Amino acid sequence: MTPGARPTRLTIVEDHVLFAESVATNLAAEGYLVKRINLADSRATLASVLASVLRSVPRVVLLDLDLGRIGDGIRLVSPLAGSGVSVVVLTDGLSRGTWGECLRRGAKAVVPTTGCLEDVLAAVGRIRDGLPAMPAAERAELVQAALHDREECRALRARLARLTPRETEILGALMDGAQVRDIARRCVVSEATVRTQVKSILAKLEVRSQVAAVGAASRVGWHPPGADWNRAS
Repeated sequence: MTPGARPTRLTIVEDHVLFAESVATNLAAEGYLVKRINLADSRATLASVLASVLRSVPRVVLLDLDLGRIGDGIRLVSPLAGSGVSVVVLTDGLSRGTWGECLRRGAKAVVPTTGCLEDVLAAVGRIRDGLPAMPAAERAELVQAALHDREECRALRARLARLTPRETEILGALMDGAQVRDIARRCVVSEATVRTQVKSILAKLEVRSQVAAVGAASRVGWHPPGADWNRAS
């Protein structure tokens, strides 16, 4: 930090306590004013976490995407960025498309927590110094990956919409872990009939297996209308 400059205010939203403490200690040693948001409160929600962060008036927020029972941290990126906060997303995985979606929503950088702590400190330091938090080419590539994922999901939802009511019911049953024989018994039809309907589902979704069909539906958060198969059985 430049001598005489006001210290940069930074807030950490991270539910991995040891990692958060390590980051906070190192940033404080670098001269940052660090605040950690308490995520252990059983009453905490995404809305309350957002309010707490904004009350801390940070210039930079380190945001974990996986906030456990509180929810998906990606939903905080847009409101934080919209308030003028520089958001650095911390993640221990997820797809490059998800990273790009964070950037598309206004995050300054995405930093894997599986890497070195120095990477986090470097990203924050670049923001403090008024520099780009990550290379422009890498940022553009990740945003493009996000746009590609969004288009794939849009196409997948359109294919799911082509399922008949019975195919919708069967896919829902497969998502609940039911086997073909269970579905046949429940629907009072032959297993051959169910297998034919499953083949139709795979063809409409343009996948090769039941596992792939379930994965595709889960990817876009699709759920069949009506009762859960297991509860209704």
